[in-house]
Amino acid sequence: MWYPELAPKSASQPASPVDRSADVRWFEAVVQTIEDLVPRVEVAEPGVAYVPVGGAVRYYGGEEVLAEKIAGAIPPGARLGLADGPFAARQAAERAGENEPFIVEDTASFLRDLEVDALGPGELAETFRWLGVTTLGALARLPREAIASRFGVEGLTAHRLAAGEDRVPLPRSIPPEYAVESCHYEEPLELAEQVAFLTRNLAAQLLERLAREGMSPFRVMVEVEAADGTVRQRTWRSTDPFTEHALAERVWWQVRAWIDTPGGIPGGVVRLRLDPSDLSGEGRQLPLLEPVERDGATTWQEVTIDRHDAERALSRAQALVGPDAVLQAVPKGGRMPHEQVEWYPWGDRPPEVTTDAPWPGKVPPPSPALASPTPPPIEVEWDGGMPVRIRLGTRWETVLSWSGPWRMVGRWWEGEGPADRYQIVTSVGAVLCVVKDGRAYLAGVYD
Repeated sequence: MWYPELAPKSASQPASPVDRSADVRWFEAVVQTIEDLVPRVEVAEPGVAYVPVGGAVRYYGGEEVLAEKIAGAIPPGARLGLADGPFAARQAAERAGENEPFIVEDTASFLRDLEVDALGPGELAETFRWLGVTTLGALARLPREAIASRFGVEGLTAHRLAAGEDRVPLPRSIPPEYAVESCHYEEPLELAEQVAFLTRNLAAQLLERLAREGMSPFRVMVEVEAADGTVRQRTWRSTDPFTEHALAERVWWQVRAWIDTPGGIPGGVVRLRLDPSDLSGEGRQLPLLEPVERDGATTWQEVTIDRHDAERALSRAQALVGPDAVLQAVPKGGRMPHEQVEWYPWGDRPPEVTTDAPWPGKVPPPSPALASPTPPPIEVEWDGGMPVRIRLGTRWETVLSWSGPWRMVGRWWEGEGPADRYQIVTSVGAVLCVVKDGRAYLAGVYD
């Protein structure tokens, strides 16, 4: 279920930085209404909820009947989609009409016809389009090994979604001691500041306890007991492991929504409990391949490393080599590839950069995989203004195709002259060359 006015178009987009407590309070009433029909509603963000409906469909006698019951019970404005998996269901909801549920009969066929833009905004979908891969079906037909090699984890995830393999994290058994719980307050907490402090404290306790075991939660159940003995529960999930800030924020949103709802927490909070599930093994030595059962046979596929594993490795590297030796980047404006990236120490606040300027004369996409701020000289043979051979290392390679030139006017007030840029393709790879003052320079290498 998706409320467009509350949630961003793509579930992978980060939540807005503004206070969304009002949205959560309103959406809480919607979720409670759904729970009267189908238990175990999972909230992804304010405005987006996923509901496993297998049992409910059998109970109510069909998907259409269940969808109509939900659509008739909740406030107007929702988009309902039914499909196999959260990704397909979200795409179905985006194509549904108001109070007109979109029910997918064949999820594989439905995904096959979607444009690659369904993967969300970013360079990945644009690159697929440039390569001629315009639909998820075309992407799914490509060899997974080639996609993983070229595009890494992001490409592997996109290929799995396109193939209808929208898997949730494999749950592990959760011993009861992993849950954290506040003491039972004799004087109920009624002030918002008191409850906010309690939620932050419990979130920190939970993640610290799990970190000692090398784990991070993808799902957390929030349980609150009111002064009159009323117990309320809600499960929050995330596509990435919860961080302390993200978990504290969502717990606070939920508890505040209950407090501000008439009859939500009568008399104040006397107990708060956080119970994690769907844990990932942070800090474990992960294998390169994992077994997967398909059609009765065991195959092997690549293991995706979660964000916490990467963050832990980067923190260790930073402690060994220094904070300025481990960098991360944000895209920015520029005409040359090396100018379109701003580097800063990992863990620092990202610098403010401008990316929406037109930048006339910019090198057209795709971007090179390697770019140097000081391009080295390279030897190119020309015939009538066209490149015919290029020296790569110790060998001369024949130019198979090329594009350009794109003229770039330099900073004339600083004595820079104009330059021409060429994209050159050979049998061993593609490069970006800059020709200036009669000499050629290697500005980028395409993967």
